[in-house]
Amino acid sequence: MTHRCTAAAVALCLAFAAAGCKKGKPAPDAAPPPTATADVPAAQPSDAAPPPGADAAEPAAPDRSRLDRDTFNRLAAHVGLPLFWRADANGDGAIDPGETALLLFRGPTGGWIESGGFTASFDETYARMAALAADPAAVLAGLPPEEAERRKLVAEELDQGYPTLIYNDLSTLSEAERLFLERMLLAGEAIDRLYAVQSGAAALEARLPADDPASRFLFLRNWGTRCLAPNTEKNEKCCAIPGCPKQPVDAYPAALQEADDFCAQLAARPDAETLMGHFTVVRDDGAGGLRAVPYHEAYAAEMKTVAVELRRAARHISAVPEEGALVRYLEAAATAFETNQWEPADEAWAAMNAENSKWYVRVAPDETYWEPCNTKAGFHLTLARINSGSLAWQQRLQPVQQEMENELAKRIGPPYRARTVTFHLPDFIDIVTNHGDDRDPMGATIGQSLPNWGPVANEGRGRTVAMTNLYTDPDSLRMFRRRAEALLDAATLAWYSDDREPGLLSTILHEATHNLGPSHEYKVRGKVDDDIFGGPLATVLEELKAQTGALWLTLFLQGRGVIDEAMAKRTWTDSLLWATGHISRGMYTATGEPKPYSQLAAIQFGFLLDRGALRFDPQGTAANGTDQGVFSVDFDKLPAAIEELMRLVGQLKANGDKAGAEALVRRYVDGDVVPQALIAERVLRDPKTSFLYALEYGAASLPHPRDPEPEPPAAP
Repeated sequence: MTHRCTAAAVALCLAFAAAGCKKGKPAPDAAPPPTATADVPAAQPSDAAPPPGADAAEPAAPDRSRLDRDTFNRLAAHVGLPLFWRADANGDGAIDPGETALLLFRGPTGGWIESGGFTASFDETYARMAALAADPAAVLAGLPPEEAERRKLVAEELDQGYPTLIYNDLSTLSEAERLFLERMLLAGEAIDRLYAVQSGAAALEARLPADDPASRFLFLRNWGTRCLAPNTEKNEKCCAIPGCPKQPVDAYPAALQEADDFCAQLAARPDAETLMGHFTVVRDDGAGGLRAVPYHEAYAAEMKTVAVELRRAARHISAVPEEGALVRYLEAAATAFETNQWEPADEAWAAMNAENSKWYVRVAPDETYWEPCNTKAGFHLTLARINSGSLAWQQRLQPVQQEMENELAKRIGPPYRARTVTFHLPDFIDIVTNHGDDRDPMGATIGQSLPNWGPVANEGRGRTVAMTNLYTDPDSLRMFRRRAEALLDAATLAWYSDDREPGLLSTILHEATHNLGPSHEYKVRGKVDDDIFGGPLATVLEELKAQTGALWLTLFLQGRGVIDEAMAKRTWTDSLLWATGHISRGMYTATGEPKPYSQLAAIQFGFLLDRGALRFDPQGTAANGTDQGVFSVDFDKLPAAIEELMRLVGQLKANGDKAGAEALVRRYVDGDVVPQALIAERVLRDPKTSFLYALEYGAASLPHPRDPEPEPPAAP
């Protein structure tokens, strides 16, 4: 399961591919640039020579200081420009070529910078962006009122994402690693296409307006037509496609999804266990019934492409002697994409760690948050580099790993009994690229424990990771502190730190708790949690267990002398501010599905308010000296409240107590204990982080899918 932050998104290139291919279609020689709006054409390079007789005098140098850095990066999404202004390094207020990064997943990157200088095409696009900044309504002139309103909402949706760059300089890679990286990027391209089909986005792509790059960007960022940012997600007129068509996921027949309770209908069927399998889709059987179709049959062509690229990647990285564990995983994963048998790949994956590979790769169908029933696993690929800093935390936590499980089992009590746990403590990883279900419309995964099912999960042998290069940039830190100052009193703010280690520790402990206590495969009266609670509530409860575990294990580690009191207080403060970010996003999606992290955050926040460990003073003044209505933490009462909540959540899961879980939702999610509106207003003053990706690794271009390497033989 994952620990996700509130915001982020990355566009795919006009077609889900680093090589620039269209979603759901074979890769063309080059992706076409985004097309234009009526008044703001999409950015596209032009090499046209001046007409004969044109004035040969050197033109005046263009003014590239008309847009500040934030405005430039924000408007790049509106016009389809694949450039990011990293920093105003020389402080002159003007963008310079050396201050930019060319973005992955945003379309063709050639033609903007040549011989160390900006091209005429860039300057033309910059001028259009400056005009758009000066008069945003100009692009709506002449449009029918309904279409003008839709495009205005699209712009509002995009502007709720703050562009933030994930940049990696891998130019020192060996030739074998560079070739491996190229093949993994092509595997990621295939995963993007596969997830686009799975999520229902691919079926709608042809209906995108050809003259509206902003809508195309929204569609790619959000994996479909719906608006998802907090201020626009429930506006039915906000969407990427005129008419705002519905987007049924491909996991179930579209007609079945017309019913609001179709998930409950499926769960009530006698063949529910088969139909709701994690690695199948539901299809009409042609005779008025339903049947389950395995992924490798439903998505045969797409999954074969992934398998081929993984084997090519394995062949290249096999030239690096110390990467044997990675080679074995890539080969096992390739076979899994051909057979839909994921357990052997999980075994090979679990054998990898921070000591036997420099790379972190997870490619599989795993998480279920993406679809309304929360049962079907979504395809994703995480490509990252191992950060050796994880070894220090592993050395501190490994000796108390089993004790964590034993102490948690004592608090939960019968019928739960402590298990022998041998899960990997978190590896720290620096994200290179995310693909498919990993590339969130808003937010980013900052921690993950996998797999979710099967022997590796059941026997506590899964892997846990914490992403260490996210939300560490100066812009993110500035916005986090501004949030803290607007919500906390001065005394509590003193325990907030710009150092990301407290938040990292919380993530580590959240993911560790997924491996402790009763989890997805734990059975009550012969049923697992999805069967007892239903997929959405089961997901909320498991994530509530994990995040409560992050609070409780902080207390546990302090008591064992692993961390000191100051670190514990900083970690708790960081965790509570993390919760406000999710509360600000609302409790339900526009179509009524629970938001797991939002609901766990509200339950946790409300429970602590009820116990006096967290206090809200509607008349108090926040640390910024301006806002009225403020939260404070009573650190004397907090430990007992954490112990009580950990016991309660563990018992709900251990006993299959659906009524008790629903009572928590009624009181804290749907009730008025938590001042949700006030929290949302304070948090949403700043846009959510929208992650973009750039990569330097010394290759002029990716291998082209039309001229591929020979296909490696499939495993016997």
